[in-house]
Amino acid sequence: MSSILFDSFQEWKDFCEAKQQETWQPVLLYEVEQKDRSEKEIWDKLAQAYAVMKDAVQSGLEHDMTSISGMVNNGAKKVRDCEVSVLGENFKKLVYYTLSAKEVNSCMGRVVAAPTAGASGIMPGVLTIMDEIHQPERQKLYEGMLVAAGIALIIEGRASIAGAVGGCQAETGTAAAMGAGAIVHILGGTIEQVFEAVAVTIMNMLGLICDPVAGLVEIPCVKRNASASVIAFSSAQIALAGDKAGIPVDEVIDAMGEVGASMETKYKETAMGGLAMTPTGQAIAQRVLKFEAEEVEENEEV
Repeated sequence: MSSILFDSFQEWKDFCEAKQQETWQPVLLYEVEQKDRSEKEIWDKLAQAYAVMKDAVQSGLEHDMTSISGMVNNGAKKVRDCEVSVLGENFKKLVYYTLSAKEVNSCMGRVVAAPTAGASGIMPGVLTIMDEIHQPERQKLYEGMLVAAGIALIIEGRASIAGAVGGCQAETGTAAAMGAGAIVHILGGTIEQVFEAVAVTIMNMLGLICDPVAGLVEIPCVKRNASASVIAFSSAQIALAGDKAGIPVDEVIDAMGEVGASMETKYKETAMGGLAMTPTGQAIAQRVLKFEAEEVEENEEV
């Protein structure tokens, strides 16, 4: 096989069955050929990426996470320290791990864009809690990351992974689908179950708009990351149980692309619709603009 990545999940599945390969193997080949690196270098890069993800989770819980705009204010720590646990400690951890990594992004810290910076809390939250609960071998965890990468590449080709093109369904939706697929693979699921998890995830995030208040990736983006992580786990659980999405995964992705194409421009990262245009959203935007103007004046005086 050449380094051409598959145009569809069906093509990916057919190839793996014909060549008797695991889901992650053709993605590894693609990475090796496209990046002109050895397999060892790819595994090392995956290890490095996961280390950055874990560091973002930890950093967000150890340092002050108040963004310049003030819209992000240590939400992860608040969830961690909350005495009420809705569904148990692991559920709470998933939420605050995801919030933590995304808050690091909003506070200009180092993150892995998986697949974008706007959705950069989801994969760290998912992988970190999976690592803690199930303690998979590192190889299996990194395989899951390759599966996630393959999922993102197909969604990018058939629809979009950019909020400016397809709304938030394209960003947090794709990241959640990546997480769901990784979970299923790590827990020993079949390729069919991996792809069913992707389908269920996107079905449940279809139509989500991108409406960042003041044009910043903070409100509602940080909280959406946390919710998307939860959807990833529920979708993985459904798929692992053998329950079907009902619509083939490629058709679900095509529907996502169609919805994104028909979505009004104001709902695509323009801060001209949705929550960004609420009275409070507009007030925040004015405050942020005033702050930025004052910063510029101070710099000019210096």
